[in-house]
Amino acid sequence: MINWIWMSMLITGLIFAMFTGRMEEVNEAIFEGAEEAVVLCFGLISILVFWLGMMRIAQEGGLLTLLSKVMSPLVRRLFPEVPKDHPAMGYILSNMTANMFGLGNAATPMGIKAMEQLKELNGGKDEASRSMITFLAINTASLTLIPTTVIAIRMTYDSESPGEIIGTTIAATAVAVISAIIIDRFFHWRRVQRARAK
Repeated sequence: MINWIWMSMLITGLIFAMFTGRMEEVNEAIFEGAEEAVVLCFGLISILVFWLGMMRIAQEGGLLTLLSKVMSPLVRRLFPEVPKDHPAMGYILSNMTANMFGLGNAATPMGIKAMEQLKELNGGKDEASRSMITFLAINTASLTLIPTTVIAIRMTYDSESPGEIIGTTIAATAVAVISAIIIDRFFHWRRVQRARAK
């Protein structure tokens, strides 16, 4: 669906440019945008490679294992239906850790794996389980301690202080995660109350 929306916007823009005599400006914008995209990608690649390397060092040094152990009791309370040693728990913890370091690209495959495992636990049903809904809410809000992608973009565009957003990012994402958990729990509670009323 989204592809059709983008395609219709592109075609509408081109038709409008043809009728208003602005095709030259469109061509100029295309080439400028392409050049800017390449510069931005190289900036992002450098910072992502750095942080992925740091994550690898943290993994080899046992820091991620320690972080997972610290987070494990909280995660088990958030996902009471998931058995302690189930692979889904490992993927959930890995996803949350990667998101904390602002590595959304690294977190995505682990999030997909976590959802696959949670679906398997749900008996392969198409209807989302409580754990799947909770995971989606937390993953969407995702507490971020170091917003690497945003820092990389700010560095690419010569920001005087690219890291100054760290504090506000932590505050904003913490509020988002807490709100997501509260809303998730509220709707789960309502669902349980309705089921009891029947």
